[in-house]
Amino acid sequence: MDREAVLRDVLDRWKAAVDAHEPQRVAAQFTEDAIFQGLHPYSVGRQGVADYYASQPLGMTAEYQILETRQLADDLVLGYLSVDFAFTDRATVAVNLSVLVKHTEDGWHLSHYQVSRLTPVA
Repeated sequence: MDREAVLRDVLDRWKAAVDAHEPQRVAAQFTEDAIFQGLHPYSVGRQGVADYYASQPLGMTAEYQILETRQLADDLVLGYLSVDFAFTDRATVAVNLSVLVKHTEDGWHLSHYQVSRLTPVA
């Protein structure tokens, strides 16, 4: 299994849905019981993901770069990424993102998503 190809497949679907501002389609890239931590309080499940992305402004887009991958089990891939969320009316927000992608009977989906925003050390 090519770990990076697995991640790119899922993340490209996620990105396309984010860029199109389609919250339900974003949520469909997650497992039913996914743990989701954006820059707001966490949620569990697809509805929380859909609600989070529905609250994002129109025109927000995501550009990601895979930094590291690990295969934790036959059906589980860890990814560590940098993501830039761009907006039409404000500065880009750069974050780090850790994801677990799990293979289910419906294919590969995000089962854990955690954003961290690093602040420079003074």
